[in-house]
Amino acid sequence: MEYLSLLGIVVIVLGFALGLDTIAVVVISALVTALVSGIDFTSFLTILGKGFMDNRMVSLFFLTLPTIGILERHGLKQAAVNLIKKMKKLTPGRIFDIYQAIREIAGAFGISLQGHVQFIAPLINPMAQAAGKVNSELTPLEVDQIKGRAAATENFGNFFAQNLFVASSSVLLIASTMKSLGHPVDPSGIVLYTFPVAIISYILCLFYNHAFDQKLMKNKEK
Repeated sequence: MEYLSLLGIVVIVLGFALGLDTIAVVVISALVTALVSGIDFTSFLTILGKGFMDNRMVSLFFLTLPTIGILERHGLKQAAVNLIKKMKKLTPGRIFDIYQAIREIAGAFGISLQGHVQFIAPLINPMAQAAGKVNSELTPLEVDQIKGRAAATENFGNFFAQNLFVASSSVLLIASTMKSLGHPVDPSGIVLYTFPVAIISYILCLFYNHAFDQKLMKNKEK
């Protein structure tokens, strides 16, 4: 009888192999597993509902993809490009400077921007490319370099600023882990030592972005 509880896996394999709806396959698989395990239908719905409610904040992430897709379809990228074209003095590097500053300040207040999907792809990267095209067209290599730099800016801002908020999950994880190892630390102390690291990383990125702009200008002069 114990092997009957594995029927849910069989349902998943067959469902995916036949190309059926993913959510429907998973729900049916869970239902089959519950029924063969002696769980009645009412209890199954209770467990399913509780699981959804306990993890509903995690599922909100999946709403961002179709939302950003709809915004892009209705001209979000073009609106960003048009805005940057009106600001002649903005360069790709300066846009990255501004975004990283916003990213780190938001992190200090516990605001997570979740950048790559919500900001980098639909806004920062198109804006940086538009700024780079003000005087002349970009080469394919320069376009790729701007894309990479945009992604790197998000990574720098997130990695070095994620511990600036005392109640962030990363700070609490560090504090709890150190305590379990017999080295209790104060969460506020973690934040205190994170500030200079975040500032130093931002200053280094300022120099790097300036060098990146100078390289683009030299390429255009050639």
